Amino acid sequence: MLNEQLQRMRLAQAADPLPPWEARAQRLRALEAMLRDQGDAFAAAINADFGQRPAEETNLLELFPSRSALRHALRHGRRWMRPSRRLAAMAFLPAHVELRPQPRGVIGIIVPWNYPLYLATGPLIDALAAGNRAMVKMSEFTPRFSALFAELIGKYFKPDEIAVVTGDADVAQAFSALPFDHLLFTGSTAVGRQVMHAAAANLTPVTLELGGKSPAIIGPGARLDSAVERIMFGKLANAGQTCIAPDYVLLPRAQVDDFIAGAQRTVARMYPQLAHHGQYASIISDRQYRRLVTLRDDARAAGATLHPLSDAADDDAQRRLAPQLLTAVRDDMAIMREEIFGPLLPLVPYDTFDQAIDYVAARAHPLSLYVFERDRALIDTVLSHTIAGGVSVNDTLLHIAQHGLPFGGIGASGMGGYHGEAGFRTFSHMKPVFRQARFNSAGLLNPPYGKRFRKIVDLLLKRG
Repeated sequence: MLNEQLQRMRLAQAADPLPPWEARAQRLRALEAMLRDQGDAFAAAINADFGQRPAEETNLLELFPSRSALRHALRHGRRWMRPSRRLAAMAFLPAHVELRPQPRGVIGIIVPWNYPLYLATGPLIDALAAGNRAMVKMSEFTPRFSALFAELIGKYFKPDEIAVVTGDADVAQAFSALPFDHLLFTGSTAVGRQVMHAAAANLTPVTLELGGKSPAIIGPGARLDSAVERIMFGKLANAGQTCIAPDYVLLPRAQVDDFIAGAQRTVARMYPQLAHHGQYASIISDRQYRRLVTLRDDARAAGATLHPLSDAADDDAQRRLAPQLLTAVRDDMAIMREEIFGPLLPLVPYDTFDQAIDYVAARAHPLSLYVFERDRALIDTVLSHTIAGGVSVNDTLLHIAQHGLPFGGIGASGMGGYHGEAGFRTFSHMKPVFRQARFNSAGLLNPPYGKRFRKIVDLLLKRG
């Protein structure tokens, strides 16, 4: 069935291999209309899947960036489509060269459960702007939203424009093995390896948006209160179930106690009466909840100290995990080896700023890096001596919302990127075209190779 759907879409794409901007814009506006008309329904479905996920977070972190990305694509997509002239090498003048963006064809998109709306529509917007058709595999861990998204896509789009697939891990495995023209996967590094392995059998190019342990570095000159507030916002949005959430904090040893006190004040202000607060998300599933509890309890048993950030206790029935900081953590603890993906935040003190930089540089490249500091020279030192998928300075998360910046990882945190024009290029083949002039000197290099030929080649070699 999946193969049949893919073949139908391939035939439709072959019949219209280079859709004009008007057709692409019509599809983007259909998606925009769906988000405008169905935003409340999407928020309600996501809330039901999580057990509790406030509509405010869905609107801010999923609906707003999706609609903003649509407006950006509609504003700039026609320009992205234009062929771009390049200078021909001097030896080949008066020839002309250019790059012509061409749709890749049918794009496969595998969506995770943590931000199911944004991580479906984000790559979909870029794929449609580039003139492609798309098959979208939704997460089985958000069944209500996935079913609603599939139903509504069917109402707003033709079956050969966008097809939505639901199902379990076996369906996802079959989906990733389809011979797409490009495949984008968002999820864990472990599953990303499996997706890449399956795609390799078809030589399908992949974009992998993975995760890892994204650090926040607080420099010696940082405004600590501001750093604490922005780190806790980035950590506790969606209860930490964010691939670019701060995973641990590197900070001056003398500021550990002040950070803990500041975090407690911040959480009290952001989530008053957290146990009964409707704006603090639940953990998505019993399995994820138990995983987080095990990470925390194992760290405590191994010597870590827990610092509750509110008076609220864990609510097992609602899968609501109280936010906590951890100190006295060690590298051999699972919480310092695995991506946390929840409201637990280890603090790692340093004695010199170079130690903090070396700590990040010695580990797998993270998806995101956060630097809090006022000294531009120190900020530049961090940027020059560390590698990360993306960086926000004096804030968290916000680099992902910039249409002019690609979003993606590097190494264990992913490969490739998308968003805005970068996404348009990801889902396009930038076809190089060489146009020979009517009057040219190419024939001078034809065999037989005599004295004239050797003089010309000698001249070319001298000029490089």
